[in-house]
Amino acid sequence: MKNVYLIGIGGIGMSALARYYKHQGSCVAGYDRTPSSLTKELQNEGIEIHYDDDITQIPAAFKRDKHETLVIYTPAIPADLMEYIYFKEMGYSIIKRSMALGVIAKDKRTLGVAGTHGKTTTSTLLAHILTNSGAGCNAFLGGISKNYHTNLLLSNSNLLVAEADEFDRSFLQLWPQTAIITSADADHLDIYSNYESIKGAFEEFASQVSDNLIVKLGTNIETGNSKAKVYYYSYDSESDFYASDIKVSENGYFGFTLNYPGGSVKNCTVGIPGWVNVENAVAASAAAILEGVSTESVKEALAQFEGVERRFDIQINNSKCSYIDDYAHHPKEITAAVSSIRNMFPGRKLTAIFQPHLYSRTRDFAAEFAQSLSKLDELILLDIYPARELPIEGVTSEIILNEVTIKNKILTSKERLMEEIANRDIDVLITFGAGDIDRFVKPIKEYLKKRYNV
Repeated sequence: MKNVYLIGIGGIGMSALARYYKHQGSCVAGYDRTPSSLTKELQNEGIEIHYDDDITQIPAAFKRDKHETLVIYTPAIPADLMEYIYFKEMGYSIIKRSMALGVIAKDKRTLGVAGTHGKTTTSTLLAHILTNSGAGCNAFLGGISKNYHTNLLLSNSNLLVAEADEFDRSFLQLWPQTAIITSADADHLDIYSNYESIKGAFEEFASQVSDNLIVKLGTNIETGNSKAKVYYYSYDSESDFYASDIKVSENGYFGFTLNYPGGSVKNCTVGIPGWVNVENAVAASAAAILEGVSTESVKEALAQFEGVERRFDIQINNSKCSYIDDYAHHPKEITAAVSSIRNMFPGRKLTAIFQPHLYSRTRDFAAEFAQSLSKLDELILLDIYPARELPIEGVTSEIILNEVTIKNKILTSKERLMEEIANRDIDVLITFGAGDIDRFVKPIKEYLKKRYNV
């Protein structure tokens, strides 16, 4: 396509598409609501972006060549966005992000990674193993790889690694040859209405996999309709792929034996700490081994993995003060992260800042959020980040706060957040959330480094 215009271009999935089409030689531009470090990078790469919902700011070439312009939008945009309405009424070819990815994947051997949590780290790790081994791959990632400093990998390989997102049933646009399902918990109930509905969507995705389906042991989905051979993986329970002889060092890095159907690989390590990343490594290794990557290449790549920005992302690791930033926005993700951090820093005080994401998710999981956050020593709770939603009457962060059982808890505004941090003795600090809490990571890191001289 000559021109590609993206509405919501600053999203992690949308920005990868923008980079892909730019690489393919298309003229690429787009709109986003707010500037970010990612939109700045896209602009530096020659992509024109504006931040007002204003059809007069759409570049002239995109208006002139209607039949040579593809418009891609994210379902996170509001239905009354003027630019979206303009393109629709003018008869442009307009498709969702998931459909664009599905079209690209159609001619590739696709390795899809799905799950209500764990998919970004697992897909990035799988892409890294394939790249590091020399097999190569193209990859559309749901985060910024710290090994490659991007969310898009391109190569001459016919392999495509894609994060298969369950939001808005996007992953049903993919028909992978190999797929991983890391979890299928209740989430996005604004889209799915109930757990049975989301479970059914994952089962439909599983039925679209043709060769190898790799499912986390204990995941509550039926795989009988899948044409693929089904494998199970686990952190440490015996299954097709699992870890054993697990040893943790003082700083939270793990050594383990990787067990697979043909044998085992001893003395494996993951280049980032936390037991949850051993589990992610087992899943990614399973897919790589089934695609023919040697176990020695897998072992080497695991050790060299640097992680993903905002996924268990260690900013400071010091005996005086440690700081971890994490994208966790579901109760089970928070529980797993806190468990891993407790494992890394036994006996230390954990303080977390949590920004709830979406009114509907806060309403649906208030009790579960309170339970997971009660595993902390201190909690600083922020107001709900609305994203695509309008407020829901009676739904505020207070409904979580009221159920949290620890004594040291407070609800504060973003404007007062740095003051709250300054007023407390920080040992281990974690920021949790999928909203704009990421804007605070750099200032928090700089403040803590200066305050504790680390």
